[in-house]
Amino acid sequence: MTQPIDLHSEFLRADLLFSMGQPDAAARILQPIVDTEPRNEAALELLARAYYGSAQLGPAEAALDRLVDLAPSNGWARRALARTLERQSRGGEAAVHHRVADALGAA
Repeated sequence: MTQPIDLHSEFLRADLLFSMGQPDAAARILQPIVDTEPRNEAALELLARAYYGSAQLGPAEAALDRLVDLAPSNGWARRALARTLERQSRGGEAAVHHRVADALGAA
């Protein structure tokens, strides 16, 4: 019998791994959490950061798109999405998100 995972403990473990400079390991832990709780903004944000930090730009973009859909006024998510798009040489798409992030007062 499979034991259910403790999502909170797994999130904290992923956060620790990310903080220790292991974004790949953090992403592997976070993806099942996001699959289980697709509207969990904190998990989506950390997953996007982990993917971005390990240069997995496609998955980072997907996580940030989901986060922006859930929280359109999240300036950090807009700025992060813009930077992710820029790293993929998609400056035109990035500009839209930079403007929204500026309007929201995001750093």
